Amino acid sequence: MPKTVQIRDIDDAVYAALVRRAAEEGVSVPELLRREASRLAARPSISEWLRRTGRRPSQVTTEEILQTLDSWRGEWPDAGR
Repeated sequence: MPKTVQIRDIDDAVYAALVRRAAEEGVSVPELLRREASRLAARPSISEWLRRTGRRPSQVTTEEILQTLDSWRGEWPDAGR
């Protein structure tokens, strides 16, 4: 069942920016906020994201990354000096 959320004490400048953004997208401010709330709720929190990504051991070392970047960059222009 849908719920209603009320946000109080929004600064005038923030509300004006929301009105502009909603107008650019051709929607109302409540619809814009509904979309943004859905997007926010679908994303993991920072702590959840860190837990998820922290469990994946990297198969590539920092040294390998630096060597690959160096090979992509090539010789420095003043390396022969």
